[in-house]
This record gives sequence, structure tokens and C-alpha cells, in this order.
Amino acid sequence: MKLRSSPLAALVISAASLAIAAPAYADGEVNIYSYRQPDLIQPLLDAFAKETGITANVLFLDKGLVERIQAEGANSPADLIMTVDIARLTEAKDGGVTQPVSSDVINKDIPEHFRDPEGHWFGLTTRGRVVYASKDRVAQNDITYEELADPKWKGKICTRDGQHSYNVGLFASMIAHHGEAETETWLTGLKNNLARKPDGGDRDQAKAIMAGECDIALGNSYYVGLMMTNEKEPEQKDWAAAIKVLFPNNDDRGTHMNISGMALAKNAPNKENALKLMDFLASGEAQAIYAEQVFEYPVTPGAEPSAIVKSFGAVKSDPLPLAEIAANRKKASELVDNVGYNDGPVGE
Repeated sequence: MKLRSSPLAALVISAASLAIAAPAYADGEVNIYSYRQPDLIQPLLDAFAKETGITANVLFLDKGLVERIQAEGANSPADLIMTVDIARLTEAKDGGVTQPVSSDVINKDIPEHFRDPEGHWFGLTTRGRVVYASKDRVAQNDITYEELADPKWKGKICTRDGQHSYNVGLFASMIAHHGEAETETWLTGLKNNLARKPDGGDRDQAKAIMAGECDIALGNSYYVGLMMTNEKEPEQKDWAAAIKVLFPNNDDRGTHMNISGMALAKNAPNKENALKLMDFLASGEAQAIYAEQVFEYPVTPGAEPSAIVKSFGAVKSDPLPLAEIAANRKKASELVDNVGYNDGPVGE
């Protein structure tokens, strides 16, 4: 069955236009439903096909992945789910579209705090929720998340929407470390230090720093690599050149890291092929390819990040289990609303 054909230049099939015209099972194939852009995972799938002879078909969706699999039910062609952020992985598990996996290979290669305790999802790469800081206006090279509420940063911080999953994940980690009441106080302080209402994506925060609208911002580490190498929109190289990456809490508990990950679909028709692909994705070979392609950190101990990622400096990862962060996401989202975070600073 062909969900998406190679080469990569072929058009990405949208969820609306895909027609299931053949049985979901096909010998020598595996079907992936992905929130990850196809060009980011294609080098992995090419290497897997070369090694095993198994062809991976990819359906890329920008939303509604869980709902689609639920609607397809027992006849779903989905074998493997690939996505980013602990929120989407737990959404898939909670939505009943995954099944547990017990693999000695995966358990050896992927550290425990990057795995669902019940085996429903597994992290493949990590990305830090870091601070972008102006090279010209910020002298310090160390910072903590807690410091973002310090009045010295009043009017100097930019972020994207407080309800975006990247920020909710960070705020959830703060609840895990400090409790709900203290995190609410901290989040109020962060809100009061904003230069403007939350807006745009992470790359837009780097652009705002270059423009002098703010001095520091929250952003994911991998966006810096994507900006540095963006040949289609070379102005993004200037945005990246204007900032330096600060890893919050690098000298104590470590920087909050979120993940990209995988999960075995509940009714996977090509289960054995999917399990082979999962083992491959956890391997050192795949980790090296993935990390180089997406400017993220491999989860396999000892695996090296790309040269560009190394240029950001050494990072210490917060060992807080992602499952614990996920458990606090609802509270974190409620706090965003409680403090009126998206209204921006008082008096704006």
C-alpha cells in the first residue's frame, strides 16, 4: 500500500486527499503517520530500506492524527506514529491509538526517562527549551528559568503563545520542580517582563531580538540550526547570527528537554516491520542520521550531536521523567490562563 511514494519530490499527501484503495497489509512495507515533516525523516527511512529492504510509506498530517486513526478503527493502515513533543505522544496514548512495545533493543538504547513507563511511546531525539539572548545587549552567558521572572528583565523578554505545547511543557516542568503555587507566581513575573504580547513562532523571537524589540526569548534549540542553514530564506541566518544560546539551569538541575518520538499504532497491520523500524530508529546509526538532519540531540547515550549543535555549547539535560511533565500539562495550561499570560505585560 502506498501512503506516500518516493522520491521525496513527490507531493505530500494530505489527510483530506488520501484514499485507501488497497489492503493495509503489504509484505515488505511499513506505514507511518507523521507530524514530522517528511524531509526530516526521509534520510532515516532510506537507510532503513537499504538495510532491510522494507519500504516506508509516510502520511504527513499537520493536525488531527489521533482523530484520523480513531476514525479508521481496526482497519487503519497506520503501523507507526512519529511526532514531536510529549503532549502529542501522550495524546496518542490517551486517545487509545497506540499499543505497548517491549523491546530489549529499544530499552537498551533509549534511557528510561525518555520512555513511557508502560511502553506506549519512546523518545528519539531531544530539543532544549533554551533562552535566545542578544549577542550585543546581553553580557551574561548563564541563566536560569527562575531568573526570567526577575524584574531586571522587565520589558526585555519575547515568547510565542503561552498555550503553545513547547511553552506548556516548560511550565509543566516548573510545576514538577516547584509546585503549582510557586510556578503561578513565577509565571506572573515572566508575563510582567514581556516586551509585548506573545506572538509568532520561535524563529520570530530571534528576529525580534535582532530588531531590538527584546533582549532575550524562549525558543527551542534546534530552530537555531535550522536558521543558520536556511538557504531558501537567507535572512534567517541574520536572525541566528544576532543571538547566542543560553542553556537555563545548566549548573544545577539542567535544561528542560522535550522530545521527538515514536509509538506503535494500535492496529498495526504490518506490526513486525514496524517493530523492526522502531528498533532501527533507536540504533546508533539512525540516531546519528536523525540528529544531523534535524539539529536535535540523540537520546542514545554516547551518540554525538551535529557539529552545529555542538557549537551552541554543552548542555546538561534535566533528568525529570517526561511522563511526570506530561502529568502537569493540564495544570500548566490552566496557569497560563489564570495569569493572563497571552494578554502580555500589564499596561500594554
